[in-house]
Amino acid sequence: MSENPLVPIGQVVGAHGINGAVKVHFYDIQPRTFTPGESLRMLTPQGAQTNYLIEWARSHKQHYLVGLKGVVDRDQAQSLQGIKIVVRRSDLPALEEDTFYWADLIGMAVYTLEDRYLGQIKAIIPTGSNDVYVVQNDDSETLVPALRRVVQSVDLDTHTMRVDLPEGL
Repeated sequence: MSENPLVPIGQVVGAHGINGAVKVHFYDIQPRTFTPGESLRMLTPQGAQTNYLIEWARSHKQHYLVGLKGVVDRDQAQSLQGIKIVVRRSDLPALEEDTFYWADLIGMAVYTLEDRYLGQIKAIIPTGSNDVYVVQNDDSETLVPALRRVVQSVDLDTHTMRVDLPEGL
C-alpha cells in the first residue's frame, strides 16, 4: 500500500451549460473554497491521474460549478463525468474520534452483532440529521442509519462494521 494514498473526496457528475463548466458533487457537506489557479487532481476509473487548473468555481444548489483550464465546451465537460476528485490522505484534516472518511467506509463489510452478514456499504446518503449507509448483498439492500446506537464498531484494519439494527430493519 502506498505511504500516501489518494482518497476520493468528490466526483464530476456532469456538464453545466455550453462553455465547459463541470458540475462537481463532494462527498462531505462542509463548505468548500476554491482558488483560481489551484489544481484539482482527478482519477479516471482506469486509474489514470490528471490535474486541471481551476479558472473559477461557485456553489450551485447541492453541487459546485467549476471552470477548468482547457475544458472549453459541453462535450469536453461531459467527457469528465464519473471521474473522481482525489487528494493525498496526508492533505486531509485529522478527524475526531469515532468519525470516518466516506472513502474508508465504502466497500466495508457490515455484520449484525449476531454475525449475520448484511453486505457491503455501496453508498452513503447524507440526510441532514445523520448519514444513511446503503448496504447491499446479492439478495437484498439494507439502509442503516449512521447513529451511535446502531453502529457498534468500525474496524478500519479488518474493513468491517458491526451494527445493532433497530426493529424492522
